[in-house]
Amino acid sequence: MTLAAQERLDNVALLEAADPSGMLRQVASSAAQVRESARAANEADLSELIAAGRPRAIVVTGMGGSGIAGEVLAAVAGPGCPVQVTTVHDYRLPGWVGAADLVIAVSCSGATEETLSAAGEAVRRGCHLLGVGGLDSPLAAVAEQARAAFIPVKPIGMPRSMLWGLSVPLVVAASRLGLFDMPPEAYEAAAAELERVAHLCRPDSEAFVNPAKGLALELSGTLPMIWGTSSLAGVAAFRFANQLYENSKYPAVPGVLPEANHNQVVVFDGPFAPEPEAAAVPGPDSGMVPGPHAGLMPGPDNGTAGLDDDGPTPGLGNGLAHRGQVPPVPLRLVLLRDTHEHPQVARRREESAKIAAQRGIEVTELTAVGDLPLERLASLVHLIDYASVYLAIAGGIDPAPIAAIQELKARIAQE
Repeated sequence: MTLAAQERLDNVALLEAADPSGMLRQVASSAAQVRESARAANEADLSELIAAGRPRAIVVTGMGGSGIAGEVLAAVAGPGCPVQVTTVHDYRLPGWVGAADLVIAVSCSGATEETLSAAGEAVRRGCHLLGVGGLDSPLAAVAEQARAAFIPVKPIGMPRSMLWGLSVPLVVAASRLGLFDMPPEAYEAAAAELERVAHLCRPDSEAFVNPAKGLALELSGTLPMIWGTSSLAGVAAFRFANQLYENSKYPAVPGVLPEANHNQVVVFDGPFAPEPEAAAVPGPDSGMVPGPHAGLMPGPDNGTAGLDDDGPTPGLGNGLAHRGQVPPVPLRLVLLRDTHEHPQVARRREESAKIAAQRGIEVTELTAVGDLPLERLASLVHLIDYASVYLAIAGGIDPAPIAAIQELKARIAQE
């Protein structure tokens, strides 16, 4: 990252000029979204859904920035939830979905064609339906015609900035249905955490003390592999990648442990890994000490056996590096740590970081704060939301436009 790029982040006037649509202000609205959407969801008439009793399953349908609300609900509900929570990002519902299930259709605009299609199919199948989206929208009309419950959402900008306004109503509704116990203070704890992170990441805070600006500068010019260490942190990893796509126009590879240890870890020995000379000395912010096998696949005696299905294989791993070529874009491993991760996952995280550092791959670790699920998710997501906007601005990119998506929609509409 050049000095000019960092100056774009630390000069408030330049920063504001580079963000004409106010994406940073939209990100800063997150705490207010939690409070407002929790209040709206608690005031919504869910009497028929409550009277119907526990559904067989909850199916959340939505796309893009709206669709991730389903993953948030599943992560917050956790493995102890007595009802399966599944998400659908498509025009059609799975064949097994029927009258015993609750379908929650989520669309910030209330006009997303895939979501409207799935909601209409839910009505035809006789499913219980809950709509979450824009007031006076096509989705609201579908819910009204079906005499289904609807929770209105007040958009504050792009759907990708409405994570909390779209997700919290689902959590409140599921709690009101008795599917899990969510203490009332959980929403305020999440809002308070969002405010804390917003203060740290505010635009007038310089990069050397601003964790989001610092993270953006670390990621610039690298290919980030983003791994969560629990289902909740995995949602944050998926969110981070999507925010990088839309805000920064930047590629990323999300994953979740332990699954990433059985496939993605092999990329450490591929064409995006550093040359052997670079691998001998980890980067200054990796936090790792070079080991005796730096640049080599670990042997069975270094505590990393069992990290992939086929077992460790000695030998030089990087094909490009072996031929003396420089990788086109260096990898960076980003670990999103959940304080409630499984003990074995914690070990996998630690060893994955060591293996990456031994190959000269820089490692960044972000750790969740708090005890309640919403609070922990908020502590991770808010930082990465800010970082994705700062990365765009540092690279001279307006974070708001999504021209390729709009062009694709226009082309489809013409056919």
